[in-house]
Amino acid sequence: MSEPISRREVVELLAAVPFVGRLRLQPTVLQRAARHAQHAISGPYEPKFFTAHEWETVRTLVDLVIPKDDRSGSATDAGVPEFMDFILMENPGEQLWMRGGLAWLDTECRERFTKNFLACDAAQRTALLDDISWPAKAKTGVSQGVVFFNRFRDLTASGFYSSEMGVKDLQYQGNVYVTEWTGCPPEQLKKLGVSYT
Repeated sequence: MSEPISRREVVELLAAVPFVGRLRLQPTVLQRAARHAQHAISGPYEPKFFTAHEWETVRTLVDLVIPKDDRSGSATDAGVPEFMDFILMENPGEQLWMRGGLAWLDTECRERFTKNFLACDAAQRTALLDDISWPAKAKTGVSQGVVFFNRFRDLTASGFYSSEMGVKDLQYQGNVYVTEWTGCPPEQLKKLGVSYT
């Protein structure tokens, strides 16, 4: 494992985050990343961007964002870490916020619990994530974590809902041949406050 990074170094890394801008995924990049992730989950995967420790942290964190439920698998089941690795390799200008944010998580956990994020138990991880998940309710002193986690959550959702599993989870009904169009269902027309007459 690499040397622990100091709080000062984390703050310096994350200071640039607001200037980097939101990751804007072009549809073609999104499609290529989704195909890459789908292919990558079929066998062993060696990350290109993430270190071994970051990789395990990302795999844990994405499953806290989108856990497995009775309708679909988790974010790792959908290949979200592989999706992220592809996106970050394709967009080097977006790497700083991810690396800095993962370092912030470990530093914050060491300060609170004397261990890194992966070594924390479920209650400790939840406590930290609760503090950074809601920007309007966030305590002072965790703004870097808030910025990181909101971007991380957005990228997790992008990866999951562009995967085959995520599309099924949405119960997307498009791209289906309709043999007969009978119009909009009456209950939907009523809900929208419109009619055919």
